[in-house]
Amino acid sequence: MKNVLIINGHQYYPHVAEGKLTQIFIDTAEDFLKSRGFNVKHSKAQSDYDVLEEVEKFKWADYFIIQYPVYWMGVPWMMKKYIDEVFSAGANNGIYANDGRSRSDASKRYGSGGLMQGKRYMLSLTYNCPISEFSDKEGFFDGLSLDEAHIATHKTWQFCGATPMKTFSVHDIFKGDLNIEAEKKRLMEVLSENFKG
Repeated sequence: MKNVLIINGHQYYPHVAEGKLTQIFIDTAEDFLKSRGFNVKHSKAQSDYDVLEEVEKFKWADYFIIQYPVYWMGVPWMMKKYIDEVFSAGANNGIYANDGRSRSDASKRYGSGGLMQGKRYMLSLTYNCPISEFSDKEGFFDGLSLDEAHIATHKTWQFCGATPMKTFSVHDIFKGDLNIEAEKKRLMEVLSENFKG
């Protein structure tokens, strides 16, 4: 279990979101993983990808890092399109078999038909909002934790059988005082915890 697929979920907007920060974290993760003997492949949501080639990458990978900026409280729409197309093409082809339920076995529950059992995924997020808005009853997210606020993304991967690792996030990216080296160091600490080699 040494294969990692890093998915670049960034969507380009000139002057606002050009993808440089996303790429810094992708490069940092790749360098970290390769230095520890992991094999790394890449996918990019905003690209002319071949859906079946992407499915093969999913079958190859043991781990996934999904790196994206949070747009309007979720994944950028190009990333949502990528998920819709690739996961649908992975039906009975390495990603999921069905929704898990069975007319002949009532104990089989919805969401248990994934084919990515044993695979693990990590969300790596960049945000404009401060971290203080999470896990605070008075905060914008009504007391939800960071991971709870991303339940739709988590459940998409879990529907397909994958298990979450610790999430990484960077906040207040537009304040102008972002310490890139410190954030890269924090990312490597999370990677060390998630990827023990």
